[in-house]
Amino acid sequence: MLAIVSGVLESVIFPLPSLYMLCWIAVAPLLVAVLHAREADTLQLSDSPGLKLVPANFGQGFLLGYLNGIIWYAGTCYWVYDTMHHYGGLSAAAALGVLILFCLYLALYHGAFGALLTLVADPATPLSRRALLSVPFLWVAVELARTRITGFPWDLLGAVQVDNIPLARIARFTGVYGLSFEIMLVNTALATAFLVRRDKRKMLLIAGLCAAVALQAGRWIAPPRRRADHTAYLVQPNTPILDSSAWTKDYFEGTLRDLLWISEKPTSEAAPKPDLIVWPESPAPFYTSDPLFRHAVSDLARQTHSWVLAGSIGVRNATQMPEVGTAAYNSGALVDPNGEWIGRYDKVHLVPFGEYLPLSKIFSFAGGLTKEVGDFYRGTARAPLNAGGTKLGVFICYESVFPDEVRQFAKNGAQVLVNISNDGWYGDSGAYAQHLMQSRMRAVENDRWLLLDANTGVTASIDPDGRMEESLARKIRATLAVRYALTNVTTFYTRHGDWFAYLCAIISLGALLLRFLFHTRTGR
Repeated sequence: MLAIVSGVLESVIFPLPSLYMLCWIAVAPLLVAVLHAREADTLQLSDSPGLKLVPANFGQGFLLGYLNGIIWYAGTCYWVYDTMHHYGGLSAAAALGVLILFCLYLALYHGAFGALLTLVADPATPLSRRALLSVPFLWVAVELARTRITGFPWDLLGAVQVDNIPLARIARFTGVYGLSFEIMLVNTALATAFLVRRDKRKMLLIAGLCAAVALQAGRWIAPPRRRADHTAYLVQPNTPILDSSAWTKDYFEGTLRDLLWISEKPTSEAAPKPDLIVWPESPAPFYTSDPLFRHAVSDLARQTHSWVLAGSIGVRNATQMPEVGTAAYNSGALVDPNGEWIGRYDKVHLVPFGEYLPLSKIFSFAGGLTKEVGDFYRGTARAPLNAGGTKLGVFICYESVFPDEVRQFAKNGAQVLVNISNDGWYGDSGAYAQHLMQSRMRAVENDRWLLLDANTGVTASIDPDGRMEESLARKIRATLAVRYALTNVTTFYTRHGDWFAYLCAIISLGALLLRFLFHTRTGR
């Protein structure tokens, strides 16, 4: 029951419903469950007398963590069902099956956390100081594994504190993992209160709650606003996601005319001339090789005397890539004020089952989703696009959830970050809000303005403290005029990446080695 309660609490701290303050207590019930489950005899794993290595209920620790993880992923990633059912062409039963398999697979990381915690702990008592000290390190190490091994760091725990500006600035040194560490420290303190003798419980419980309140109080501190001296028009087309057969010539041309019209008419009539106009991740068959699309975007750039970044489907033909023939990319194309197409970013980190089909023979049943989105090739570089001396760090949709990948744009000289996205695939679920939260954390980590342009919303300008300065409501077709600034300063995290997460992984490994070495020495 404690593991289940913890899974529910861990789910509701993410948007929606965003009960973020519960993050300080959300994992504590799981810690109590795992450490109490170890009050059994140890398992003899060697013929050597007295050599006891692993708690007998090591498996219990895994299963408690695994159950907790299943609930977490079902509660936060339930939108996988809608995406696979409505856009992947799967039946309701098949889409539900995909969601269940998804949860069962990713919950292995929570199971690993529970198992590792039992391994590190002293088998003689649930109040294992070594285990309690190891909790935040183990948690961050597992988050790093989720990012690097599975490639799905969706909803890392620390992201829920993006609105807590003073605390969130830790991420400029440690990345989002430092915030996860801080949250787990408080959860560990509260869990300890339920593992000690009753006469000490009240004091520890009060201390843990006071720490949570003090750390959470930063959310109500508003630092001064950042100075902004550039203007961008962010176009939110709210184009419906349609089957390719629905894109007739008349519908295509009508959509293009609408986008051109609203691109010059932002919601703020007093908006100054834009330095940059941004179209989101391509919500339509906008191919960079299509003369109609190219002429329309070039005309927009010339008429507004502005740089234009247009989400599109980049094409390289067989002459350029003879080994693969014609190749399509999920791209952002840059057009100068003279209408010349001078640069393009091709998405590097593609979405499995959405932009390509891994192990196609095994997962052929999911090919419908790939058919609707596209079967893309990967880009090869995270280099900024040069817009007349302004370096744009452009990344597309799902790439925003990878801290180490986004920071490479800033490290390579990007002065402002631009995230173009199409969150229409998520429908009306909370996924768009989760995506927005994670994108905002990238602005904090790299101390950069972030221009977020989404097809169905939310479209917004985000300052280097992660605040949304201006935004458009979802599901409206409009253009938002926003202010932003350029910076060349790099944070410690920008320069050094996931050093903190790797340090936590090393310390976790050291704790495991000490546990085994200690018992080996005792046996001898």
